Amino acid sequence: MYRWILAIALLLFAGLAQAGMNVVATTSNMGMLARTVGGENVNVTVLAPPDRDAHYLSVRPNMMTHLRRADLVVSVGAELEIGWLPPAIDGAANPAVRPGRSGYFEAAAQVDRIGTDVVADRAQGDVHPEGNPHVYLDPVRMATIAEVLAERMGELDEANADAYAANAEAFADAVAARMDDWEAQAAQSPGALLYHEDADYLLERLGVELLGYVEPLPGVEPTASHLRDLVRQLEGSDGVILRAEFQPERGPAFMAEQLGWPHHALPTGVPVDGDQEDYLALIDRWVEAMVP
Repeated sequence: MYRWILAIALLLFAGLAQAGMNVVATTSNMGMLARTVGGENVNVTVLAPPDRDAHYLSVRPNMMTHLRRADLVVSVGAELEIGWLPPAIDGAANPAVRPGRSGYFEAAAQVDRIGTDVVADRAQGDVHPEGNPHVYLDPVRMATIAEVLAERMGELDEANADAYAANAEAFADAVAARMDDWEAQAAQSPGALLYHEDADYLLERLGVELLGYVEPLPGVEPTASHLRDLVRQLEGSDGVILRAEFQPERGPAFMAEQLGWPHHALPTGVPVDGDQEDYLALIDRWVEAMVP
């Protein structure tokens, strides 16, 4: 009898330990933000690990399992996850987290975006009519998104609304405290050639010149003629070449050899269980790589 009572008590304790808002984040950066704002009042699950390109995931059964139990979905938005998140939400059959409901949150929709004037034409590559979705590499935009996310969490969980607001404010303060150092380092950069549009927001935020893209069009692998044109355009100048770790090395390596520029492969996301300090360290790495 004693063992049965103990087992039931342990099950109840485990259930209480898991109490709180269940948040499903599409990427590790969104998971970091949900964890930072939600603190001890949320349980966060991340669907896309940081070593995968969130443009091109496939729907998996465990995604629908997590979404079925979710109180809140935090996505990047601007159609970054359009190939897999909508069908995963449909499959989860959880109306509370469908777009337009309070349980669905898009980060990119909370801030101004680069590239909203682009015409939706597949001939122009993997374009996003709602603008560049990679807002997560701009720490100032992320602070704004944290503030709005805190309001949304407060609507879903009024008892902890003040805590969410305070956590978002602390994140914004931490970002503001690093901005002067980031801007001072970035002022030494001669400019950056990116593989994709991932870091457009960060370069713009820090005033670093964007020298072009290794991709001829978004989502299109570089051709030999495009790379030769880039070399002719950039030879004799200084710069750095930056790409995400999951993007192909061949084109950037060719450009680095031809131009004599440093070439860096960097993570675009924090670890799956990453926190605020991991995010600030991620921005540190990108800023350091901008300077030869």
